[in-house]
Amino acid sequence: MRIATYFFIFLNLSLALFEEPAVYPLPFLATSVLEVLCLLVFLGRLAHFAKVTLHNVFWKDTKNICIIVAILLSLTDLAIYGVLRMYDVRSIRWSRIVRPIFLINFAESRQIRRAFRSIRNTLPEITYVFLLFMFSLLMFSLMALKLFGERNLQTAEGLPYFRNYLEIVFDLYVLVTTANSPDVMMPAFDFSSWYTLFFIAFVIINTYIFMSLFLAVVYNNYKKHLKVMPRGACY
Repeated sequence: MRIATYFFIFLNLSLALFEEPAVYPLPFLATSVLEVLCLLVFLGRLAHFAKVTLHNVFWKDTKNICIIVAILLSLTDLAIYGVLRMYDVRSIRWSRIVRPIFLINFAESRQIRRAFRSIRNTLPEITYVFLLFMFSLLMFSLMALKLFGERNLQTAEGLPYFRNYLEIVFDLYVLVTTANSPDVMMPAFDFSSWYTLFFIAFVIINTYIFMSLFLAVVYNNYKKHLKVMPRGACY
């Protein structure tokens, strides 16, 4: 039964590869039949668990409530999507985001719940580091607006360069990952090579210092919560 539960959870999560928009599209009828089959298996597994559990214990368990709600939401979304599709109305399968709930909340996934609970307990403790990073990002974006906003610089595509504050915040946020480096700094470099000092300082402070600090805080707090949590703990 445990192997069957894992198989249908995997099948349910894999449907995203075959539903529109999909990597390997299958007919809507095929994916909907597979999803209904998975939901019926989950419902049967839950009914089996209810038969061997005290009634008041079963309904007080948050995991069971989450699974029931996820099944109802998935069936409702599937029905609405099917009706709208019949009338050629474009819609979105919003219930896909609840599918990981089945992976987390079944009794067989105790170790996954331990990891998930450690992540949840770690989040509040990294808030201060995240706020400091966001403050640094916003301040550098403000400096970039003052440095480049009035110089009428343009990107290689002929678009305005660093004249909108929110766009600057996004571009510098991407620069933290070095994904748009050095393209984001080339218009400023073409105007004056001294402007590279601004981007070098930004990368050193935010990419090398803040990201390393962020990773260290996340790792240490996650390891701490994982150690202090009882091995059989679940929520």
